Amino acid sequence: MPGLLDLPPFPDDVPTHPLLVVDYELIKKRNPAEIDKLWKAATELGFWYLKNHGVDEEVNEMFEMGAETMALPLAEKMKYEQGDEGISFGYKAAGANAIDETGALDTVEFINVAKDDALAWPNKVHRDYPPTVNARMESTIKPFVQKSLAVNYTLLDVLGERLGLPKGALEKRHLLDEPSGSEARCIKNPPRPGGISEEKAAIGAHTDFGSLSFLHNRLGGLQVMVPGTSEWQYVKPIPGHAICNLGDAMAIFSGGILRSNLHRVVPPPKEQGNYERWSLVFFTRPGNSVILRPLADESALIAEAVAGLPPGKYDTGQTSKEWFARRIKNQRIKNRTGPETWKASRGTEHQPSAY
Repeated sequence: MPGLLDLPPFPDDVPTHPLLVVDYELIKKRNPAEIDKLWKAATELGFWYLKNHGVDEEVNEMFEMGAETMALPLAEKMKYEQGDEGISFGYKAAGANAIDETGALDTVEFINVAKDDALAWPNKVHRDYPPTVNARMESTIKPFVQKSLAVNYTLLDVLGERLGLPKGALEKRHLLDEPSGSEARCIKNPPRPGGISEEKAAIGAHTDFGSLSFLHNRLGGLQVMVPGTSEWQYVKPIPGHAICNLGDAMAIFSGGILRSNLHRVVPPPKEQGNYERWSLVFFTRPGNSVILRPLADESALIAEAVAGLPPGKYDTGQTSKEWFARRIKNQRIKNRTGPETWKASRGTEHQPSAY
């Protein structure tokens, strides 16, 4: 079972960044000290560990679904390929995306299942999926999506309140019944026993597209660049702890108060690099029709933050669907015309001109 093998421990002689640990049970109880901790993490780095989230059983089953799907013949998986038109849902083969300005190819394959398709099952909202996905849609994928949404909605509600937004202001931008780019993703990366050079490792740095990411992995590989530094540091996986991070949409909605931080994935360090790296993420993204702009008209705190920025910095002029499709479409190697294609795929951290 991916992620549950007898894996070597994370080495203790590589640079790591100690994320704050947030207790989801205390957040649900609106514990003031725990909310302060979440706010500190969300505004300073945009990453934190989340414990007591209650989704471990579903996570294990999602890894099983991913293994079953990746074991299908490539020709079968390619019937469900996500394509080059800016749609994320479906299968992505290794080498389908560029990972830097030179057009170097990625090494990961993954399966993305839309939140909308999982919740509507057996009806279809966006697309068809491989038989291994369909077989687990009701028993595995739908429960994982529902529990992940509950976690992310709770965190968004707490952050919205702290931003001084009216009750439900963020929820109405993430309505359950509005189609969105929200999705579950199971990712397989091949072993890289020799690691990669630092020059090569600098590829793939990005901010996330949406609002909140809920990540589960057992091997190292995730790295963050701490604001104010130019060095990459590993985030050590901790059993039973998810890793949460904010994406572009929350940075934009908050006028830059909340942090959508630069991160990347490199081969696991040392002995861990001899193993396949599996990870699982649920991405919560705003509804397709939501305009990405600061909510300064709904919060004095956000209005104050925006007043100190260059005029229009976070006024994207794009809907969530347009922002998401632009970033996905311009990563696809078949859409590449040159370095400008890669640059057009970047988010808040990479391309201020995209605002």
